[in-house]
Amino acid sequence: QVQLVESGGGLVQAGGSLRLSCAASGSIFSINVMGWYRQAPGKRRDLVATITSGGSTKYADSVKGRFTISRDNAQNTVYLQMNSLKPEDTAVYYCYANLRSRPSYYANDYWGQGTQVTVSS
Repeated sequence: QVQLVESGGGLVQAGGSLRLSCAASGSIFSINVMGWYRQAPGKRRDLVATITSGGSTKYADSVKGRFTISRDNAQNTVYLQMNSLKPEDTAVYYCYANLRSRPSYYANDYWGQGTQVTVSS
């Protein structure tokens, strides 16, 4: 059993900052990719940022230069530092991990329960 537990969401004024954290626990052999997606009301879930085990990152165009993703491989934890927040960043943010539970298993996708980020104007 694998769990992804997020923390750090909340309410912030436009221009402010928040830091999200997500810790993976349970039966984990290796984690390939960790990242963050977000879903605003009435919209689809979209990629925000991802990071590989080697540290390669990918960002949505809308957050480049404002958000920074980082990862602690030893702690199976991923972070998202969000600066210069805008009202359009308001959404539920979901942690994501592609990982193998055991050496002989295929990698599967896992999701956290989501954390609300609200940016007021």
